[in-house]
Amino acid sequence: MDSIFFNGWENLFRTLIVGLLAYGVLVLFLRLSGNRTLSKMNAFDLIVTVALGSTLATILLSKDVALAEGALALGLLIFLQFAITWLSVRKRWVKRLVTGEPLMLLYRGEFLTKALRESRVTQDEVRAAIRSNGLGSVGEAHAVILETDGSLSVVKEGVSHTNSSLEGVRQSNR
Repeated sequence: MDSIFFNGWENLFRTLIVGLLAYGVLVLFLRLSGNRTLSKMNAFDLIVTVALGSTLATILLSKDVALAEGALALGLLIFLQFAITWLSVRKRWVKRLVTGEPLMLLYRGEFLTKALRESRVTQDEVRAAIRSNGLGSVGEAHAVILETDGSLSVVKEGVSHTNSSLEGVRQSNR
């Protein structure tokens, strides 16, 4: 019963030392890899961030994982994220495969029901996004887009649409 609360000084010392070193390695790797590594630009980035946190926790708490193995795992995750994002900037098919495409849910005040069904977003959620952008009615929204990171973007009606931000947004048939 005692091991539930205290498992010995050696285990505490190991967690302290490995934790400090693993944290240092992670910060170093993140600085080397650039700001994009921990961005929240899309679901893929979120998965990498969660995987890094899980890996760090495993390094800290599992006696079966040596610091060198954990550092290699962190480095591998960061390298793979770097490689995939590097490729996605250069190859459109990789970008589509990894991040998907933004999807228009409302256009010129009309809900696109097929797109809403496909994305599992309700009209109420679209209305909430419109309200949170300070608009009083659905008709004031030129478009509402489900972005690749899961957020909803609202383009206001009456704003110039030359060089449109809607370029590349997938439109589902109503």
